[in-house]
Amino acid sequence: MVACRAQGPEREWVSSNSAQPWKDPPLAGGLVALLDDVAVLARAAAASIDDVGAAAAKAGAKAAGVVVDDAAVTPQYVRSLAADRELPIIKRIALGSLRNKYLIILPAVLLLSQFVPWLLTPILMLGGAYLCYEGAEKVWAKIAHDDAHGAGGDTVQDETTLVSGAVRTDLILSAEIMVISLNEVVDEPFWSRLAILAIVAVVITVLVYGVVALIVKMDDAGLRLSQRSGAVATFGRGLVRAMPVVLTVLTVVGTAAMLWVGGHILLLGTNELNLHFLYEAVHHVEVAAHDATGVLGGLVGWLVNTVASAILGLIVGALVVLVMTLTLHRRKPKAAAATAAATTPTDGTIPVPPSRAAQRHDAPADRAPRG
Repeated sequence: MVACRAQGPEREWVSSNSAQPWKDPPLAGGLVALLDDVAVLARAAAASIDDVGAAAAKAGAKAAGVVVDDAAVTPQYVRSLAADRELPIIKRIALGSLRNKYLIILPAVLLLSQFVPWLLTPILMLGGAYLCYEGAEKVWAKIAHDDAHGAGGDTVQDETTLVSGAVRTDLILSAEIMVISLNEVVDEPFWSRLAILAIVAVVITVLVYGVVALIVKMDDAGLRLSQRSGAVATFGRGLVRAMPVVLTVLTVVGTAAMLWVGGHILLLGTNELNLHFLYEAVHHVEVAAHDATGVLGGLVGWLVNTVASAILGLIVGALVVLVMTLTLHRRKPKAAAATAAATTPTDGTIPVPPSRAAQRHDAPADRAPRG
């Protein structure tokens, strides 16, 4: 006969044949405790994921301005392509952007922030100077009506060169996005920073190039809508007529964005390097404009900062363009002149063009041209 002496998770049982009590093996209680621990860990993991997601959203929001710039810059690279090549090129640029972020920028910013954080600012300023150069070069090409930079709308662009140029520009913009995001989560542990920046990288890339794909294919959508009837067709025709203007505006906005972002990087960088006079001067004007415009103070202050950054970017970019023109770009005219001199007769005579017969495939190779 067995009787129960007490109630509880570890009930003590006493046998009538023995005075020795024994305890029920706590198998069920141990399983419940294990499941409870698993539930606690799951809740902690879910909370950690929520924290990472919230931090990623906050970091991405801080970089929203650069995201707009990136979305404005990219469509200019595909505006002169055939319609069936636009999406493949955008896909190649997007994949190049992901490679930039995951293989170059993410490891670099994490390692630098972990071991030599003081290097981040100078490296970012070099990228800002490159953006200023790109923007100023486009401005100069427009002023001088110089199509030598490969942006002509009537020329067939080499896709590999086009993608390479777009990915190089994306590298700078992506670095700015990632560094801004890093600054928002710099106090997080290393692995949390890694997870947050990885999420930001993929979300920003999908957002930017998804918007770019929509922009460049809007005219195709308008063309299809124009084939219907009624108000839908009218809207489609208006969309088709509007898209060239939209792309032109985006090209202008993209160039301005390069100058603005590049100048802003340099402005903040000089302040980080204890060269405060530029930043303080702009900040003083920004605060004065903010205080003088009442409810519009936030917008006006932002505009002042943006215009000042763009002016600084244009000045720095123009200086870089001047240096490049006097050094690297001068080599090309010299090489062309040397080639022309090598093919010009040295006896002072003017070469006579070959006759039509000499140009025919069946003409003898040594036939003299007519005078």
